[in-house]
Amino acid sequence: MEAPVLWPWVLYCVAVIAVAVGMVLVSYVLGERHRGKASGDPYESGIVSTGSARLRMSVKFYLVAVFFVVFDLESAFIFTWAICVRQAGWAGYVEILVFIAVLVAALAYLWREGALDWGAGTRGKGSGIRDQGIRD
Repeated sequence: MEAPVLWPWVLYCVAVIAVAVGMVLVSYVLGERHRGKASGDPYESGIVSTGSARLRMSVKFYLVAVFFVVFDLESAFIFTWAICVRQAGWAGYVEILVFIAVLVAALAYLWREGALDWGAGTRGKGSGIRDQGIRD
């Protein structure tokens, strides 16, 4: 058994490091060096910010973000399954049905607990999120 040839891999690693170091050096040499009046001020989309960035946000915003990430990831799984549905066969079909059933059960639980209620109204038993001591 012959030993594997490693010189192409070593050459590739050296080339990658050389390109990265070269880009940093070229940026340092050719970059602008000025210190204007507002060059150190933070801005968002060209608009100078006013006020503090430390705002108290409602828990609802974070819940929406978490729900988005969870359902986005689930849609990626379902899309991946849809691409290879023929290769997965009946076993894959049963597995995706179980996966979707778990998703529907979780969504029904969240709905029942009131995690999807954004209004100011109250529910009879409480809304689960508010009952656990998490405040808006």
